[in-house]
Amino acid sequence: MIVVAWVVFYASRSLFQALLLTLEHHIPHFLGALGAGSMGNSCVCRDDSGAEDNGTSQGRQTEHSRTHIPEARSHPRDPVRPPRRGRGPHEPRRKKQNVDGLVLDTLAVIRTLVDNDQEPPYSMITLHEMAETDEGWLEVVQSLIRVIPLEDPLGPAVITLLLDECPLPTKDALQKLTEILNLSGAAACQDSCHPAKHRNTTAVLGCLAEKLAGPASIGLLSPGILEYLLHSLNFQSHPTVMLFALIALEKFAQTSENKMTVSESCISDQLILLEKWTDNPDYLKRQVGFCAQWSLDNLFLKEGRQFTYEKVDLTNIRAMLNSNDVSEYLKISPHGLEARCDASSFESVRCTFCVDSGVWYYEVTVITSGVMQIGWATKDSKFLNHEGYGIGDDEYSCAYDGCRQLIWYNARSKPHSHPCWKEGDTIGFLLDLQEKQMIFYLNGNQLPAEKQVFSSAVSGFFAAASFMSYQQCEFNFGAKPFKYPPPMKFSTFNDHAFLTAEEKIILPRNRRLALLKQVSIRENCCTLCCDEVADTELRPCGHSDLCMECALQLETCPLCRQEIQTRVRQISHIS
Repeated sequence: MIVVAWVVFYASRSLFQALLLTLEHHIPHFLGALGAGSMGNSCVCRDDSGAEDNGTSQGRQTEHSRTHIPEARSHPRDPVRPPRRGRGPHEPRRKKQNVDGLVLDTLAVIRTLVDNDQEPPYSMITLHEMAETDEGWLEVVQSLIRVIPLEDPLGPAVITLLLDECPLPTKDALQKLTEILNLSGAAACQDSCHPAKHRNTTAVLGCLAEKLAGPASIGLLSPGILEYLLHSLNFQSHPTVMLFALIALEKFAQTSENKMTVSESCISDQLILLEKWTDNPDYLKRQVGFCAQWSLDNLFLKEGRQFTYEKVDLTNIRAMLNSNDVSEYLKISPHGLEARCDASSFESVRCTFCVDSGVWYYEVTVITSGVMQIGWATKDSKFLNHEGYGIGDDEYSCAYDGCRQLIWYNARSKPHSHPCWKEGDTIGFLLDLQEKQMIFYLNGNQLPAEKQVFSSAVSGFFAAASFMSYQQCEFNFGAKPFKYPPPMKFSTFNDHAFLTAEEKIILPRNRRLALLKQVSIRENCCTLCCDEVADTELRPCGHSDLCMECALQLETCPLCRQEIQTRVRQISHIS
């Protein structure tokens, strides 16, 4: 949700800046006076804003300078956070030595961004401005590598967030970055006692690989960078470096030519060794094992290796995560109980079993301690991954957030009294449909009941979760004993659900695509689900390529983006 608000903000600001540049061309003296007035003593700025004195700034006009007009606010500014400070027509960009402080400021404030109407932090806006030039972009990237600490669970996510919001780098900037980093197999072995630098480097490379496509991604994966990433998978590396090196290789492999290049390096031999960490009690190594197994099943196939889904024992599992209604960016384990997101989007998943009455309980083991929203959602909930909508972001769901210590409902949050969750913690989720209440537990310690969701929904509830970048957790729907069962009588999904042997199978990506190619689609089927007849017309736009079930899940037409006011079933299409 937060990311969407920032994107809209940056787009609006760009329009203002374009208008001001036009005015500056025709009325330079007027704008000069306006710029001087805007930057007077009434502007409250941070001590470390990096602005130079007037004498220096007047002598350093740049072709990138822009006049800043503060946006109108409909609500008072937060007195804790200083106002956004733009640059006047003669003011240079922030000094290089302040970039590190701005990056750390962004990392520190990221947990406080919880509501959609919050403006981006001052530090993030400044970094975005700096990255508009090749030189500034390179400074930001180098700072991310240099200062993000290893121990902060949100460090890699902030790297992804900052780079994702920055403009796309030019070919020259990428070439210059490659020269500055000067990566190779030997470089992967240097400074092994300081793994933060290598973890941040691999995280930056993964983010760029995801952001770029085609020739740009192919050009970035130079022989030196490939050698660096492969050497980072050796057991001599810190597990977090191994993890993000593997994620970077996965993202480079999204381009087919890069996938062939990486596969020819015999990466699968090393991944088979790392796969043994899937059940490791060290949660960092467990993440490495999870990603290694997923890569072997989906990307870097090893001839003669049996797919994990073909040998996993699912006999006692009767409820799992639904792999059929998630995006391709969410990774789900072959036993269907563990999920991970390594994309920049906010991915969501729900259980295969739905409940309408009674008292129900399930548990989640925290594998990573970053931002996840886990709880309960109904069949009316809308999960929009790229728009940032997840569990707790509509009136039909409610979620527990242990990283930011919040309860989410209807895209609004309130603090709870539990400490921040950490790796290995157990979160309990009780749904009482008789008393119309939800109770959240941290290692057996319960919070006061939540009841607000029942004003909009009273049945059709699923266990569900949403994941920020690089987050992972494991679900227990009752297939094994609970660590902290609640004192009241309750039911479990695993005792009441049923799945056929075919429904339990979570196919690897290549197998799933091969099956899709064999499916024949009727001419009059819905363009979204491809199952039901397209019998519904959207009004006022008039498009009619959807079934009613899919149309009810949409607020705007997927073809023209016009708002849907009514949906009309076409009688002539009903057989």
